[in-house]
Amino acid sequence: MSLNLQPNLKCPDDAYALLLEAHEGLTKAESDALNARLILVLLNHVGDMEVLREAIEAARG
Repeated sequence: MSLNLQPNLKCPDDAYALLLEAHEGLTKAESDALNARLILVLLNHVGDMEVLREAIEAARG
């Protein structure tokens, strides 16, 4: 399995709106904590260490 960097969301605007909505009314600290928990949930979902390495490299790049 390799990291997919091609557009893969059927409704990217809806996905972005969902993410923004999740942060509504949160303090900076609460928002940061939500992001950290979301990242951990998604890391677990991916489950492949090589894909995770590729994703981290892509995000840092």
